[in-house]
This record gives sequence, structure tokens and C-alpha cells, in this order.
Amino acid sequence: MSKAKVVKFGGSSLADANQFKKAAEIIRADNERRYIIPSAPGKRFKEDVKVTDMLYACYDAFTENHVDEGHGLLMQIEERFNAIIDGLNLDLDIGDEFAQITNDFEQQLGRDYAASRGEYLSGLILSELLDCPFVDAADVIRFKVSGNFDADETDRLLSMILEGLDNAVVPGFYGAKPGGEIKTFSRGGSDITGSLVAKAMNAAVYENWTDVSGFLVADPRIVDNPKPIQSITYREMRELSYMGATVLHEDAIFPVREAKIPINIRNTNSPADPGTTIIFEANDAPEWTITGIAGKKNFDVVHIVKDGSNNEPGFLFDVLMIFQTARVNVEHIATGIDTFSLVVEHDVFTEHPWIEGQIRNNICDTAEMDIQCCLALIAVVGRGMIGQRGTAARIFNALCRADVNIRIIDQGASELNIIVGVDESDFDKAIKAIYEEFMVAE
Repeated sequence: MSKAKVVKFGGSSLADANQFKKAAEIIRADNERRYIIPSAPGKRFKEDVKVTDMLYACYDAFTENHVDEGHGLLMQIEERFNAIIDGLNLDLDIGDEFAQITNDFEQQLGRDYAASRGEYLSGLILSELLDCPFVDAADVIRFKVSGNFDADETDRLLSMILEGLDNAVVPGFYGAKPGGEIKTFSRGGSDITGSLVAKAMNAAVYENWTDVSGFLVADPRIVDNPKPIQSITYREMRELSYMGATVLHEDAIFPVREAKIPINIRNTNSPADPGTTIIFEANDAPEWTITGIAGKKNFDVVHIVKDGSNNEPGFLFDVLMIFQTARVNVEHIATGIDTFSLVVEHDVFTEHPWIEGQIRNNICDTAEMDIQCCLALIAVVGRGMIGQRGTAARIFNALCRADVNIRIIDQGASELNIIVGVDESDFDKAIKAIYEEFMVAE
């Protein structure tokens, strides 16, 4: 038998009974799709509320002693799941499940427990629909007592339990500590569960089904009809995810990258589309010089000028240690002989107002310091850039023609990406200019 496929369905893919039917058809179309990871039902329409958000609101109502409101929200959630069950014509009664959930909410077992019930119930329904064994993620996804994820124990449990099953449904997003307390990943964490299952089962591929046909070169809200990305390496994907390309949870990459298992991003509503395949490494030349463009707004730049600082050992280190004390990540550092600039998220100085005073009073008493806000970072990523002459010049010329001023320039040592900082007001214009240069002109 060939290696199995692990398939994960996002919230939009399981929003209602019709979407559950689509997911079931996709699974049944390929008998190698054996291990299924469901999310909680997402939005059915624009103004709708995701089940996970409903569960959070419901639990908060109980903890704030708004018991009647909590019971009312639980009834709405139960009605939503029953509508899915009725739409699928399943002989499944979840009344006992909701009686247990109600009791657990009243006992205030925790927000993580509350949030996990969406995936748990989706898993029960999908298991019944597919006539497939249900494996509670609390039995196979393990967190340490500290709350940190336990990768080794999780891999051992998944391998031990799933090896004995021809197929199985494992709910995404959550696991448990050794004592049984439910712990969740961050939002979107069902992607991580799918990746962990794929690694444990040494899957042939990890299919991640969502509501888009893979990744696009640029944000379609900025660029009209951007071209799709057919294949992308894990390193490229990591760079784009970090800079705001959010089709896939960035932490989902690590388990499968370690095992060199490809990820295929597919569209539940257009299953014939090939989507985007994320691979460990590429053996062929890419179609275009760049693979993708992504960016984020809301950064500040700290400029420090001090004569002779290049001959003052530890000066930059002392500044960085202040941010370290606040557990603040410095996104980028640009240096000159007597100057350097640090890029941080804008809310840093709001949440930690003492940082500015600490730098000015304790380190920069003989230096000039200036903080500029409203910076946007744009990453141009692509394995085709490696060793390619003139790529940076093309980016700069494109931005110049679009009348965009570049405030920060940073190129990674791997030559896989070039990051530019521009005024937030120029963000869309800059992305359009770079896209036109590389995807239209080539």
C-alpha cells in the first residue's frame, strides 16, 4: 500500500451541512485520504460568527456570572450543530455531549476547553458521516504541565494509536496536558494538528483544504487577479507567512518540513484546482524570478546616531538588551558607521513606554535618537532571486517609477528575500509596482 494522505479541512470547508458533504466527497474520491483533521465550523456568510468565537463568548458569559446569557449561547451553538446533522441525515444525538459541555462551562474548566469543543463536535459528525473511527485529540496531542507543546510524546502517541487504524478522524486545534486539562494551539492551530499527524504517519502528502485555490503571488485585495503559485519551497513559504501571507498557520510548516512531506493547499469549493504545493526543495528552475510578495503595516523605526559608536564595543548590544528585557522582538536592524536603525512593531512603545526613556537616559545620553512611525514592510521572496543579477535594482527602479520612497532595505544572507520599508500610505502602490515589474514585464 502506498503512503497515506492526511487531509485537513478548515472552518470555511465545514461551515454547514453542504460543506460537510463536499468534504466527504473529496475524501471518498481518493482512498489514500485516510487521516482527517477537521476544524470547527466557520462563517456561512459574511456577517456570520465562527463557532469558535461563539464558544469563547459563551464561556466568558459563564465566567462573568451571566449564566442565562451563557445558556442561551450554548443553545444557539447546539442548534447550529444539529442543523448540520439534520442536513446530513445522520442518526446522531449530541444531546449528552451538550449536557456535559454545559456542566463543564458551569464548572469553568477553562477557555481552552471551551474553544476546543467546536473541533471536537465537528470530528464526531465527520466520523459518523464517513463511518470512520474517531480519535480524540486529547488522547494523542500532548502538552507538558508547563503548557509547552510536547513534540516527542505527541509523535509517539500518534504513531502508536493511528498505526492500528486504516483511517481516522482526529479533531484539530487542541490536545491535553498529562492530567487531562485541555490545551489549544493558537488560532488556526488545526493546521498544526494536520502537520503533526502527517509527520507521525510519514504521509505521502498533507492536503490542507480551505476556501482558496492555493497561494497567490500577491494579495488579491491589492493586485487584480494575481497569478497563482504552483509550487513553493518551505523556506519561501516561511518568509511569506511571517510577512502576512496567512493561508497556512506558519507553525504548521515545521513538523512536515522535518520529514520532507509536501503540503498541498487545495480549495474545497473547487476540488479540481491543483492548488499550491509546498515542497522541501526544488530541483527545477522557477517560472518567475520571484515567488511571492507579502507585507505588513504598523511598524516604528528607532534611529540612533552616535559619533564613534563603531569603536564602542557593546553599544548596539546594550540597546538590544533593553528590548530583550521587555521580551520584544526587533524585526530588522540596519547599521552604518555611526548609526543604526531598529524596526519594531508600533504597539511596543505603547505597551512598554519605559523602553524609550531607558534608551534615551541610560544609553543614548550623548547620542541622537529619533522614533518614526507608520512604516510598512514588504518582502519580495523567491528562490529564483538567488545568484540573479539586478533583482534588487529592478525592485528599487519599480518603486522609484511609482514615486515610492524606500526608508529601509534589508536582504537576507540566503538571497531568498529582499525586504523594503515604505510609508504605510505607499503600501498598496509599492506592492502593485513590484508585481507589475516581475509578473507582467517578464
